[in-house]
Amino acid sequence: MDYKVLIVEDEEKLRDVLCDYFISRQDVPVGAQDGVQALELIEEQDFDAVLLDIMMPGLDGFSVCRAVRRKSDVPIVFLTALSDEDDKLKGYELGADDYITKPFTMSVLYAKVSALIKRSRGSMMTGDRLEAGEVSLQISTRRVWAGGREITLTPKEYALLECLMKNRGIVMSREQLLVKCWGYDYEGESRAVDTHIKRLREKLGDHADIIKTVIKAGYKLEV
Repeated sequence: MDYKVLIVEDEEKLRDVLCDYFISRQDVPVGAQDGVQALELIEEQDFDAVLLDIMMPGLDGFSVCRAVRRKSDVPIVFLTALSDEDDKLKGYELGADDYITKPFTMSVLYAKVSALIKRSRGSMMTGDRLEAGEVSLQISTRRVWAGGREITLTPKEYALLECLMKNRGIVMSREQLLVKCWGYDYEGESRAVDTHIKRLREKLGDHADIIKTVIKAGYKLEV
């Protein structure tokens, strides 16, 4: 694929294993041993994605993510031993695109990174429109069509559909959807997502099956 990926990991053995795997997929990995070195590399080079360890001495992953997001929309995946929900929400608030918890499978990590890079390159978007099967939306006007028929969505329903379409093929947890569609300070129940998804499916009618429920994980859009 020839992706250029920055791998920020203070554990040398794991960093080397990750670099070797990306090389085996014909990509170009660049390793960084800490957050300071990572920011220096980002200043000097362009990357297609950043794999970012959270627990690092000195400058931790959260701080690096915050600094990167001030100037770049490059996809960021946190590599972490942390599974606490608050830590994940903090990462999403700072602009991370995904998490993968150690230990992980290389093939799963690679699939996530590839999907994020494709999304960031606009592979699912044509001009001002997003399309998935017979469903399309126009971002500038927030208009939505299903099977050629225009449908009316509430702001939350539209936000959910746009988010799922932009992340086509990627499982989005309820927490991720809350952060992206409700805002970082939302204090309500995450099951509110289920209610809005149900109403969105009702309005999509015969085309509702593009929104898949992934048991114990969340939702994804798939044609």
